[in-house]
Amino acid sequence: MGSRSSRGASRGSAETEKASGFEAMGLSHTMLTALAQAGYLEPTPIQAGLIPKAMEGVDVMGQAKTGTGKTAAFAIPILEGLEMQKRPPGPQAIVLVPTRELAVQVRDEFIKLAAGRKARIVAVYGGKPLRHQADQLRRGVDVVIGTPGRLLDHLGRRTLRLDSIGWAVLDEADRMLDIGFRPDIEKILRRLPASRQTMLFSATLPPPVVRLARRYMRDPLTLDYSPGDITVDTIDQYYFTVDPERKFDLLLRLLKREDPRQAIIFCRTRRGTEKLGQRLARRLSQVAAIHGDLLQRTRDRVMARFREGKIRYLVATDVVGRGIDVTRISHIINYDIPEFCDDYVHRVGRTGRMGAEGVAFTFVTPEEGNQLTRIEMRINRLLKRDEIPGFEAFTEPEAIREEPAPESKPVFGRRQRRYRRAL
Repeated sequence: MGSRSSRGASRGSAETEKASGFEAMGLSHTMLTALAQAGYLEPTPIQAGLIPKAMEGVDVMGQAKTGTGKTAAFAIPILEGLEMQKRPPGPQAIVLVPTRELAVQVRDEFIKLAAGRKARIVAVYGGKPLRHQADQLRRGVDVVIGTPGRLLDHLGRRTLRLDSIGWAVLDEADRMLDIGFRPDIEKILRRLPASRQTMLFSATLPPPVVRLARRYMRDPLTLDYSPGDITVDTIDQYYFTVDPERKFDLLLRLLKREDPRQAIIFCRTRRGTEKLGQRLARRLSQVAAIHGDLLQRTRDRVMARFREGKIRYLVATDVVGRGIDVTRISHIINYDIPEFCDDYVHRVGRTGRMGAEGVAFTFVTPEEGNQLTRIEMRINRLLKRDEIPGFEAFTEPEAIREEPAPESKPVFGRRQRRYRRAL
């Protein structure tokens, strides 16, 4: 376990000088082969900067969005450093993530990069039977990926031990703190060996994340791979102003105009997500909704179909949307403007993955102008106003009749009475 810091530095310097990209990092032939099979030909900026440092054994605090290749950036040095001959009784690495979907995604990336080696990788998260996960852990595991709550469940049942952990990763740390996982995270970190290497990744580094890093990391090296603008330059961002009752018709017209390869349509609430998904499915094919009220097996099935391209339009809530990393996504539509500015950043980050182009549209009602302004201040960028020719984004109130002569009684409809009261 202690030899992991010297693995990257032990290769011949002459060979390193001639090599480039992943080869220059001193990676094993097994890893280089796995990278080639996965189609990873050149490292992304975060991979080029982080992998050599991680292989030296230093603690790293990285600011980076999803879609930059950060999962491979921490998975590669961990896989290279695993002890495969004399395996310890418990896992050697632990990765904490905020959502079930992200746990599955990180596990799949580890499995892909572990091709050619017999690494045992398991994801544990809520919504799945504890017994099955416990059986997997008892059979032996090298890398465990999980949500903090479920990891604590296994620790409480003694089906997970942490005394052999050499690497700990906190992925999307800002989101884990946002949704209240801080006490669970600290309980887990306090039970890890002091000699571990810790890597923390976050799209933003607010004070709570920095305090967590200072408390549980050893002189962490800070690496910033966030773009100058918080949202990447390859994403075009627009907004529509629209009455609430015209949003669905606008959505249909927009999807027809844009003809997206794949799109995620974000709603604020689980109920709103379900209702919009049902309504959209009556008008279009290849539609599905995903939110926290669905059974985990249903969510897994929806995500598998989305990744395979069998679902074209996915209606989702913010928490579930955080775990979606699909390179085919071309469009993001904020059907409901997000309540928090950082949620806008993460929603829009679902497209424009790995440098690809993407486009995002946000529906803004007349009462939500201040929220749009806050988002623009947060990302230091003005969204462009968009319109669809011929589409009426606002419902005109019926004209209010002039006051009738005293001899005749006024007759107002319900809508007219409402507008008179408002005068």
